[in-house]
Amino acid sequence: MNTLQTITAHGCTIPTIGLGTWTLRDQACAELVSAALTSGYRHLDTARMYDNEVAVGDGLRASKVARAQVFVTTKVWPDDIADGDLQRSAEASLKRLGLDHVDLLLIHWPNAKIPLQSSIKALCETKKRGLAKHIGVSNFTVALLDEAVALSSEPIVANQCEYHPHLDTSKVIAACRKHGVAFVSYTPLGRGAIGGVLDEPVVKTIAARVKRTPAQVTLRWHLQQGIVAIPRSTNKGRVAENLAVYDFELTAADMAALSKLTRADGRVVNLAIAPKWD
Repeated sequence: MNTLQTITAHGCTIPTIGLGTWTLRDQACAELVSAALTSGYRHLDTARMYDNEVAVGDGLRASKVARAQVFVTTKVWPDDIADGDLQRSAEASLKRLGLDHVDLLLIHWPNAKIPLQSSIKALCETKKRGLAKHIGVSNFTVALLDEAVALSSEPIVANQCEYHPHLDTSKVIAACRKHGVAFVSYTPLGRGAIGGVLDEPVVKTIAARVKRTPAQVTLRWHLQQGIVAIPRSTNKGRVAENLAVYDFELTAADMAALSKLTRADGRVVNLAIAPKWD
């Protein structure tokens, strides 16, 4: 049975499949969010940089799902993570979303020009003020995560990073586990084009055997590692399909085969502002 599952980190309970909204805009975004919530999603992921927080909030209200039942994440862009700027960015995000708080507020990317101590202090203040129930980071390396945890007076509950079978992120995942931090995977399906994760023969073979789609197999691979995945799709049917991953299991051999698909050019998102990856 497809019963939505969760993981807990430092008292923060996160649904293990969420809706990624990067590139979704305006009315189409609102409709997709509403449809996702109606189909059973209870986790929405947005960011100031996505320029869709208004639409995400509209979709949440249109769904008629109670706010208390939906886990909402937004993120502060690295230009705005200095003390003072971060709090103002959080307040502006809440205004656009039409909410009085988010469940999780993340630093979207680190910024070497702004002392991390300043950013973490500001992030903690947003929690203390009730703007966010929980706080975390995104795109943080092992060293940056270690530093953030050491600096923070509030629990860092999540580190959101790219992860899929083509990308070895094992060092960061291990660091998250050491600190009791949830690892949240963005771009969990990798590249969607020919030659991408979903086009891998081993993925297709496993999918045919378990009578699931390659996307469902890949998401199940995440779940069986105890990882939260936030796939994005513009197709309402595929959005619903991505949630239907709780009623089957991959074998240990399947898991190992998928994990062997890593490759040197596997990273999809590598902005100029990115840190030196582990």
